[in-house]
This record gives sequence, C-alpha cells and structure tokens, in this order.
Amino acid sequence: MYIIVGLGNPGREYDNTRHNIGFATIDRIAEKENIDVSEKKHKALTGRGYIEGQRVILAKPQTFMNLSGESVKQIVDYYKADEKNELIVIVDDISLDAGHIRVRKRGSAGGHNGLKSIIAQLGHDNFVRIKIGIGEKPEEYNLADYVLGHFSADERKLMEEASESAYNALRMIITEDAEAAMNSFNRKNIL
Repeated sequence: MYIIVGLGNPGREYDNTRHNIGFATIDRIAEKENIDVSEKKHKALTGRGYIEGQRVILAKPQTFMNLSGESVKQIVDYYKADEKNELIVIVDDISLDAGHIRVRKRGSAGGHNGLKSIIAQLGHDNFVRIKIGIGEKPEEYNLADYVLGHFSADERKLMEEASESAYNALRMIITEDAEAAMNSFNRKNIL
C-alpha cells in the first residue's frame, strides 16, 4: 500500500496558488484513477483506490501547510505504513524551474515548512517526495506572497504538464521503485 500526500493549504482562496500544486496534483491523480478524495479523516481529505494494481490512499492535509506533519503522522500510524517505502509526498519547490519535477528518496526540508513539519512529526527525512518546480521567486517579491500567489495563464498550462509528469513518476515509483523514477524524471524536463 502507498500513502500519497499532496501538500497545500485548505480554502478556496488558496486554489491554483503555487504552494498548492501538491493538492492540484492529487486532484489530477484522483481524476485519472477515479478515486474520490472527499472523506474527512486524519485531519485530511482522503480517498482510497488502486494505481497500477497497488492499493493507495490519496490525501490532502487540511491543517494548513505548516502543520502538514500532524495529518501525515496520523495517516501513517493508522495504516501502520512503512513511511520509508510507502509514503510519497508531492510538494512545490522554488529551487526548481517552473514545470520541472524531481524525485527524491530522502533529504532535508530545504526551507519548505510543510516538509519541515512532516520531518518533525516522523522524526526522520527518509521518505519519497516528488518535487514540482514553481520557479524562483522574483527579487522584488516576499516569499510568502510569491508561493501564495496565483499562476498566470501560461504558468497554469506548465503546471498542468508538471502534474501529469508527477503522475507518471508516481506510477513508475509504484511499478518499479523511486530509483527508477529518479533516473527517468530527474534528467528530463516535462515529458
């Protein structure tokens, strides 16, 4: 079983913001795999289904980004999941060019408050993440304003393609492993 968590902030005002690309990607996966992600459980909206024949839990924590770890910890504990092998977190990354994705098997939070919270709650950083680049913030922007800002029309198209790439990377992680996805997706731009 895999627990697939997309990070974001709850509330309509955060829809289509850079920080919510994790939520948007979970929505895309749910649509493609016909999984209803509306059950309120473990401080998250969750849904159960199958991807590539493997049982999955899709989750969008409703705790706000800085407390994402509370929800993730509850889900991991409830399902008695081996978070080192069965947890996949989908997250925005300002250090990647917009639209690029990168798969990592572990690593620091890199300044991302959602990842900081998860690492603090789990007590380690050894879990798979799919990072979706949202681009570096322009110099004149405050970081919070930038990540909570909405995508332009051009950026929205790029993010849809990035979400599709993240979905394909996720399927490869499930059918093969994270190493295979890293080798395939970390070298390329969008597929």
